[in-house]
Amino acid sequence: MKTGDTLTRYVANFVDELARLGVAEVVISPGSRSTPLAILMAEHPDLTCYINIDERSAGFFALGIAKCNKRPVVLVCTSGTAAANYYPAIVEARYSRVPLIVITSDRPHELRDVGAPQAIDQIQMYGHYPKWFVDVALPEEQVGMFRYVRTIAGRAVSIASAHPEGVVHLNFPFREPLLPNLTLNDLWSTTEDRTTYLHTTLGEVLLTKEQMEMSVQLVNSFSKGIIVCGEQNDPDFITEVNKLSEKLKFPILADPLSQLRAGKHKKQGIIDGYDSILKDPELVNELKPEVIIRFGPMPVSKPLMLLLKNNPDIVQVIVDSSEEYRDPTLNASHLITCMPHYFCKELGNIIPAKEFSDYYNKWLLCNQVFSERINHKLVKIDELFEGKVVSELQQLLPDGSRLFVGNSMPIRDVDTFFRNHDKEIEIIANRGANGIDGIVSTALGVSVDQKKPTFLLIGDLSFFHDLNGLLVAKMNQLNLTVILVNNDGGGIFSFLPQSKEEKHFETLYGTPTGLNFSKVVEMYEGKYVKIESWNELQNYLTNEWNNSGLQVVELETDRLTRVKIHRELLDHVSQEIRKVLKQ
Repeated sequence: MKTGDTLTRYVANFVDELARLGVAEVVISPGSRSTPLAILMAEHPDLTCYINIDERSAGFFALGIAKCNKRPVVLVCTSGTAAANYYPAIVEARYSRVPLIVITSDRPHELRDVGAPQAIDQIQMYGHYPKWFVDVALPEEQVGMFRYVRTIAGRAVSIASAHPEGVVHLNFPFREPLLPNLTLNDLWSTTEDRTTYLHTTLGEVLLTKEQMEMSVQLVNSFSKGIIVCGEQNDPDFITEVNKLSEKLKFPILADPLSQLRAGKHKKQGIIDGYDSILKDPELVNELKPEVIIRFGPMPVSKPLMLLLKNNPDIVQVIVDSSEEYRDPTLNASHLITCMPHYFCKELGNIIPAKEFSDYYNKWLLCNQVFSERINHKLVKIDELFEGKVVSELQQLLPDGSRLFVGNSMPIRDVDTFFRNHDKEIEIIANRGANGIDGIVSTALGVSVDQKKPTFLLIGDLSFFHDLNGLLVAKMNQLNLTVILVNNDGGGIFSFLPQSKEEKHFETLYGTPTGLNFSKVVEMYEGKYVKIESWNELQNYLTNEWNNSGLQVVELETDRLTRVKIHRELLDHVSQEIRKVLKQ
């Protein structure tokens, strides 16, 4: 077998096995050393390939596709520093549990550590962030090596998909010549009579009857309990956790990423204003629980985390599909490794229904007053204010939308101002590492799935960080509407102690850029719209918007006045809640 044919058969076996195992999307960052992988992946009939020139953007773009489709996506790049640019997305995938198969091409062993061009040390270059790393063997023409490389593909898909989902890094060294021979007969054939060479069955993590009965005893020991729901992507969980809440008479403190605030399901016990309510020390004393059952990662809310951190006497029960420890308060007393929807269903089946309690009703009353007063005050705000942007979007976005939310202030504004609503709006964010980088690219990756229109709510600094990502929309004809909230700088720092350092604040934290974003949108052939009033926003999203191409809708807000409006608004609501509780 010729050298080029050996290379072709070897890589084709690997690529074909990925496709047989359900991998459907590949993101390729062009380069020379990755030629065998790139060409054969582009040639395979069951793979859809997206080209992303900027590796940093490519990593987050693949992350977005995998986050949406909930199956492994393959990333491919050449050797050298190209691979290093995937690092931020790999970190995010690790902490947000997103399945990625990162394939870096490499020089053969004889060209490593000898000063060869574009050759760096790629062995375990991502440290402990991947779940599995393999420096794949060089292509050989033996049948056993074709079995080997198909097994590598099977293990990669399985490990990336298993709880907790995450990153697999495969490093492929290639010798020249690099061009595969696409004229070979039976390019995708295998010597084995198997549908897939290595098929791994992934089961669910369940509890025994005895273990579930212990959970019942624990929960029954307390009367003042709440359920806390962080980010969730399981539709079965929504139904089951609602049933459990109804049985226990424990209110649900629902993070916006829990998918519990929007949709047609019941919302009687769902508390959406807890972040603001718990900012008031007097209300914290009134509402302090004895026990908390938490599903998913810690929610966005800092007041909730402080409640749990500052009160170690609260019994914290964390239910997670993985044995990983995710409790920044360090106060959790019980870690239950189990699928969340199964835990809710089985516990609900065993435990007797409890009566309504004063504690449960008090939470519902506080949330009702919060919702009424916040809506009443928002209507009266005429200037463009970030909190009202969220409220308006909830009313204006079409039913069945996705809202990708940037980090820093946008996700916190959504936590405060996105209310319980029957409209189906899926809320997504990168809350693994909480960075403001790669947000545009991730949202574009999510938009690849055309079943729902995708909107992105983002601040100006985060938008600036990932302007290169807009090229993906142009090259792949993707549809994304960006709601750009521009307060000319880092708005979150105005809420932090750094804001008191007047001498250096603007330079070090405010960081105004004064950029005209209309120019860059034009460069990437998108549509730019400047919004200067609430009526203009309503008119655009109601009458002019359509889900076609890249659209950037910019609203300029004031960083200085927003802090004042925000604090006065929440102080007013807290006062009203305290009045009602004293009646």
